[in-house]
Amino acid sequence: MEKTYKCAQCNKQFSDLGVLKSHEKTHTGVKPYKCSHCDKRFSRSAHLRIHEIIHTGEKPYKCSLCDKQFNQSAHLKSHELVHTGEKNYKCSHCDKRYRESRDLKTHESIHTGVKPYKCSHCDKRFSWLKHLKTHERIHTGEKPLSCSHCSKRFSDSRDLKRHERIHTGVKPYKCSHCDKRFSQSAHLKMHVRIHTGEKPYSCSHCSKRFGFSGDLRRHERIHTGVKP
Repeated sequence: MEKTYKCAQCNKQFSDLGVLKSHEKTHTGVKPYKCSHCDKRFSRSAHLRIHEIIHTGEKPYKCSLCDKQFNQSAHLKSHELVHTGEKNYKCSHCDKRYRESRDLKTHESIHTGVKPYKCSHCDKRFSWLKHLKTHERIHTGEKPLSCSHCSKRFSDSRDLKRHERIHTGVKPYKCSHCDKRFSQSAHLKMHVRIHTGEKPYSCSHCSKRFGFSGDLRRHERIHTGVKP
């Protein structure tokens, strides 16, 4: 299809006048589309529709190979690579490969040290815009993510997922040494130390080491004289 409509700001060309007008708003900063659930605004109606799914919990995109559903088609496409095993994005500094370009960019920041996204409230910087937005909610107190089972709200999607396992009983983390399963990866890591004998916590007063932080705290009271 011929692209007859050209942006006067960046020379990008489009085959549809409506798409051009929508694109030009990215230069002017005009954001006419406001979310009906929060104060966020968008320059494109498509972006608003994608955003509002966060509030409604709608997941219209279903994987054809398993039961997982997603709120964005891009997320579905990324997920489907789990089944195919494709990792098309290779790090230019090492041999690691990734299914998603954004994961590659995040990884490469380890090599380059680049953190282009700075918090507007403090001096923290981030290599990924998503991490910046999640961090800034610490300052604003915004909790846009709601549990589908109760009234609790969260600022971080990872915290929401961990919480929802209380309701669903899902335990995705299985011990490689026994049959025990856990709802959180941190709990699995602690459990595995029973099998491996790993003791990462060392006493600051003597040479004793412990597998669990609670055991270390109880031990150090012997040195400090603090009673429980």
